[in-house]
Amino acid sequence: MTSEPSGPAETRGDSHERLLLFVLAAIQFTTVLDFLIILPLGPQYLRVFHITPGQFSIIVSAYAIAAGISGVLAGLCLDRFDRKRALLVLYFGFTIGTLCCALANSYYVLVAARAVAGAFGGVAGALILAIIGDVIPENRRGAAMGLVMSSFSVASICGVPLGLLLATHLNWHVPFFALAGLSALVLVAAARVLPSLRGHLAHLADHHPAIELVAILRRPSHQLAFLFMAVLTFTGFNIFPHLANYMVANVGLSEEQLPLIYLTGGLCTLFSMNWIGRWADRSGKLKVFTIMSLSSLVPIFLLTNLPRSPLAVALATSTLLMICMSGRMVPAMAMMTAAVEPRHRGAFMSLNSSVQQFACGVASLVSGSIIGLAADGRMTRFRVVGGLSLACALLCIYLARFVKGPERKTVVDDSLALAG
Repeated sequence: MTSEPSGPAETRGDSHERLLLFVLAAIQFTTVLDFLIILPLGPQYLRVFHITPGQFSIIVSAYAIAAGISGVLAGLCLDRFDRKRALLVLYFGFTIGTLCCALANSYYVLVAARAVAGAFGGVAGALILAIIGDVIPENRRGAAMGLVMSSFSVASICGVPLGLLLATHLNWHVPFFALAGLSALVLVAAARVLPSLRGHLAHLADHHPAIELVAILRRPSHQLAFLFMAVLTFTGFNIFPHLANYMVANVGLSEEQLPLIYLTGGLCTLFSMNWIGRWADRSGKLKVFTIMSLSSLVPIFLLTNLPRSPLAVALATSTLLMICMSGRMVPAMAMMTAAVEPRHRGAFMSLNSSVQQFACGVASLVSGSIIGLAADGRMTRFRVVGGLSLACALLCIYLARFVKGPERKTVVDDSLALAG
């Protein structure tokens, strides 16, 4: 008798869990797309606003810098609110920021709008990870991370070609109007689907949030986890900002062929990230992370030393790089959500998001200071950047051992129990 009602209830639970993950993935998709969609619009901004490439980089970096700063500030209070209410407020702010981007009529207004979108969107992304850590059991968390993080692949597939299509045939405002409209629809769906999440409030400390934040930062295991994520992010963003330029200047692709890199890489990672997430659940996050990190050494070396090559070779190399780089992030993020107590997870993941954003900026500055230009327009010293990324990838494998998680704690506890 008990088995009959338990079946439907379990089915409804599984169905609602999938729906919840799809809504979270949709939120992640729109925030990632908001960041990516700006990249192919550079030529239009240079022409419309009469700005320099350096000024365009400020438009791009405004999102990341604002997201990093707001992540630190949000860490002071994020764990003091219902997860659902906090995410809805943040996502509403992001939607308004994206709408302001669409309505911007000057360079400075656009920079300000990008900062608003980043300030809300960056923290929303961190809160999504905290919600997954709260709602999804650890034995299914890798697959959940793979599903939500595959939104980056979908954004890569849709963002670059669709943004170019709308901007080219209409104007640069249209992609942001479309994204703001989509975000509004996702906001309504999130309000209906997301459950109230207040379990972490039961253990809420009575001291000042700043003291709680300092306590999170002072814990050695947390410091090692943040260092791990900083180096992990630095490894990829040392290369990716210069990928398109290198493919055109050194490998010989035309600008019209560049969208194929993002389409091919995005399609492949869309499937690979979900598969790697399930693999991590079966075989262990640390093991899968180590294997994917070692695998990434090959495409890092090949791409940063790639000479003039046929399109097929360039696509194969860049796609392999994207698969391996994104494949490291799935088990890494699952490990990070397990590295902190649930009552501190919101603040921890917000700080983690800030670490990632700042690491992106530092990586871009460092690689940009290394790379030079030859007289014929080719990029020079890109292989030096590749060597730096190779060293960081190996360092990540070492640091990953110190990201404490339930899997490793369980092993220790079982060993102590057997010894007793």
